[in-house]
Amino acid sequence: MSPHRVLTALGCALTVVLTTAGAPARSQPTPGPAPARAAATTVRTQDGPVRGAAHDGYRTFLGIPYAAPPVGRLRWAAPRPVSPWTGVLDATRPASACPQPAGEVPGGSTDEDCLRLDVTTPDGARPTHPRPVIVWLHGGGLTTGAAGSYDARRLATRGDVVVVTVDYRLGALGFLAHAGLPGSGTFGLADQQAALRWVRAGIGAFGGDARNVTLAGESAGGYSVCAQLASPAAARLFDRAIIQSGPCTGRPDRPFAPSSAALPTANAAGRDLAAKVGCRAARDALACLRRVDVARLLAAQGADQQPAYGTPLLPVAPGAAIASGRFHRVPVLIGSNHDEGNAWAAGIVRAGNPVDPDTWPDVVAAFFPAPGQAPAIVREYPVHRTDGGPVFGAVIGDADFACPTAATARLLAARVPVRRYEFADEHAPPLIPGPPPFPLGAPHASELPYLFDLGGRPRALTAAQHRLADAMIGYWTRFARTGDPDGPSAPHWPRRTALSLAPDRIVPTRTTRSRHHCAFWDALGPARR
Repeated sequence: MSPHRVLTALGCALTVVLTTAGAPARSQPTPGPAPARAAATTVRTQDGPVRGAAHDGYRTFLGIPYAAPPVGRLRWAAPRPVSPWTGVLDATRPASACPQPAGEVPGGSTDEDCLRLDVTTPDGARPTHPRPVIVWLHGGGLTTGAAGSYDARRLATRGDVVVVTVDYRLGALGFLAHAGLPGSGTFGLADQQAALRWVRAGIGAFGGDARNVTLAGESAGGYSVCAQLASPAAARLFDRAIIQSGPCTGRPDRPFAPSSAALPTANAAGRDLAAKVGCRAARDALACLRRVDVARLLAAQGADQQPAYGTPLLPVAPGAAIASGRFHRVPVLIGSNHDEGNAWAAGIVRAGNPVDPDTWPDVVAAFFPAPGQAPAIVREYPVHRTDGGPVFGAVIGDADFACPTAATARLLAARVPVRRYEFADEHAPPLIPGPPPFPLGAPHASELPYLFDLGGRPRALTAAQHRLADAMIGYWTRFARTGDPDGPSAPHWPRRTALSLAPDRIVPTRTTRSRHHCAFWDALGPARR
């Protein structure tokens, strides 16, 4: 197998299915009488009244704007305040996702008026005591994903918390860097901060405690939490952090996990994008880029995006900031999944790229091209006749997720309280269509159905998996409430030991580093460039 063939397969290796209903036209403020349930579902925010929907035991408010539409001259500008409204904003239907290619969002999206958020709250707008708030940042390589994919009803009602899911600019529209452009490479991160400021200012109207906000995310959303921990501009915007499968120490030379890029590298990528859409030679390249049709930008951008560091919003890479202690001192819950890499490996195998003893050295060399690395990995992870796919998955998972997560947790724990988990349900509901070429175990994103109803449809769980889901929601929401996930009816979560999460087997584990070959990956070191 040639390196080019392997790397080409990467683009279609993992498609997480979080299908949502097609988004209707954008809701607009409309004056006039509210429907009969207005007393229960109409809330006055700092920008104007919004009308949500009442359900059995909870309420939702969808598509609330937290910043002005980033269109025209505001494309690639810092988020600006919302223009207040006087009529009642219809918040009963999903808003459009931020621009992205087709995939998680059916048909994709080209709607730049997307700086919106959804609020899910248990019944009772003003409880005796304000509820903790969890602000969720979706994953998707900073290129795809949507707040509306994550139905938070179980998290909100079982945990008695207010959940806010956020849409933020993605792809080139969120992370373009260009010489002379203020905010280069960090517009999506700035959007997340604008949403957090909105929460601090107004979540009390929904029964949430603006002084008790947990910022949480998975994959690219988890890495976004890392970036916010490292961003001076995010100071005092959140009180705790949850990082799921988005370790802060991700590196560009290990391409499956999210990472960041130095500003000069990001600027070079921005010049390449400008050339692809015909703007590189323009007298005013930025003005030219702001006129380019969204669909054309989406076609020209890369499959994954990286925030730029060496910028005012992100002065240093998140991993470096955490290693040096230059991050916000908040408690952190962090973890990864036992078989993170299996879905990518399965996608590559299913695309017609066999992994067997003959091809294995070339596969490894394609992803680890630095001199001396590939032979060492082949020796550490030998492939026998029929186990090539799972071995490849183990390499991806260990190098990009398990060991970086352990390293991130260790660095954080030197300065703040940390609780670490490993999700280990080997029969987790599949998130990719069709039968896999080998059992996937607990791959990337497989913990999400235990916290959310993805796409508004609960996955089929066994009785034991339902108990695990309830336990995880308990841990997550107790952490959001107090910074301590432990509870009187749950297995104890030790402070210095990772907790393995599996159906009817929630136990501390001290073998994570050895099981995932972390001493080997630590010794292998970064690629020399």
